[in-house]
Amino acid sequence: MALVLEHVGFTYSSHEGVVVAVSDISLDIEDGDFLGIIGHTGSGKSTLLQLMCGLMQPTEGRILLNGKDLADKKVRQQLLGKIGIAFQYPEYQLFAQTVADDIAFGPRNAGLTPTEIDERVRYTMRLMRLDYDRYARLSPFELSGGEMRRVALAGVIALKPRLLILDEPTAGLDPAGRRELLAIIEEYHREGATIAMVSHNMDDIARLATKVLVIKDGSTAMLGAPSEVFSHGEELRAMNLGVPKATSYADELKAGGLPLPDGLLTIEALADAIAALEVSHGL
Repeated sequence: MALVLEHVGFTYSSHEGVVVAVSDISLDIEDGDFLGIIGHTGSGKSTLLQLMCGLMQPTEGRILLNGKDLADKKVRQQLLGKIGIAFQYPEYQLFAQTVADDIAFGPRNAGLTPTEIDERVRYTMRLMRLDYDRYARLSPFELSGGEMRRVALAGVIALKPRLLILDEPTAGLDPAGRRELLAIIEEYHREGATIAMVSHNMDDIARLATKVLVIKDGSTAMLGAPSEVFSHGEELRAMNLGVPKATSYADELKAGGLPLPDGLLTIEALADAIAALEVSHGL
């Protein structure tokens, strides 16, 4: 699904006065994009996500989903289920007695038939690497933290949203759980979904995103392809952010005289570039 933000801003009043949470953000998220969103804590990322999915309305500008303005209540009702959002620690919202019932909640309330609901539950459990026969009748509260996270995300994806919005989806997971969840998100993106994901992990953003938005003080600081954004290492570090490990290693090697190309974002790409130098220069 295509999402267009036109000069979007959001302000609110507090005891300290008017607070500008988001200011004049414009961007196009095209169908099938994977937008990575980065910024320091308090930069406006979570507010932007709530605006993008229609949970809040901008005080300035407008947001169009497939050409329809999300400010229109009828439009939001028509698009129900086509946008999915998972905030940090979505497992805190688990409530049903069984894994299958929790995942089925959204499709059931959307008016799907029992057969369709069963198909959605089985589909999302396969996607989440949760064997139906083993997990369907278990209480979600008997599972590990990583499994609970996957059940919670399955409940979002059970409606098959074409735009999936994720706020730090791997927060608090161990390395194995983080890798598994990111592989699932990547697979759902390959199936045709449009993804917007906030993360503090530059390696994940560099590997998965097709576009990167950098937010500073509620405004767009950078917007472009990962290779373009992460070429501005000094500016990113000045914003208390950083670059992927591979980019940092490559910069150090280039400073030492190794003629590596720009735009190396992953360890695999860096290893390939070094191997190519060994062949061409006889190193």
